[in-house]
Amino acid sequence: MRKFLTAVVLIPLGLIFVVFAVANRHFVTVSFDPFNSTDPSIAIALPLFVVIIAVAMVGVVAGGTATWFRQRHWRRAARQHEADARAARAQLANLRGSATASRYDQQRLPAPSQGGFYGPGGRDKQGATL
Repeated sequence: MRKFLTAVVLIPLGLIFVVFAVANRHFVTVSFDPFNSTDPSIAIALPLFVVIIAVAMVGVVAGGTATWFRQRHWRRAARQHEADARAARAQLANLRGSATASRYDQQRLPAPSQGGFYGPGGRDKQGATL
C-alpha cells in the first residue's frame, strides 16, 4: 500500500517536472553583480527551469535548517525527559528488587529453637517430626 501511494505521488510529480522543464528551457542570465547590471562580472547563463528548481531546493534546505534550529529546545527537553525516565525506571527496578528481597525475608520462618519447633522432642501433638 505504501509503495502504491508513493507511486501515486511521485509519478505525477515527475511528470510535472518534465513538463515544466520542457516549457521553460530558454536560457536566462543570472547575475551576481549588484553594481553593474548591463555587463556583470559574475554571471551565469542557465535554462530557466534549472534556476527555478535550484532556488526551490535552496529554499527547502534553508527552511529545514531554520526549523531544525528553532526546535532545538524541544529536542533538548526530550533528551532530558528521556534521561529522567531512564533514571526513574532504574530506581523503580531497584525498589522492586529490594521489596522482593524484604518480602522474602519476612516470609522466612524463624530458626527452630534448641528444643525443637514443637517442643523439646521436635514433634507435634500427633508425634510427627518436621
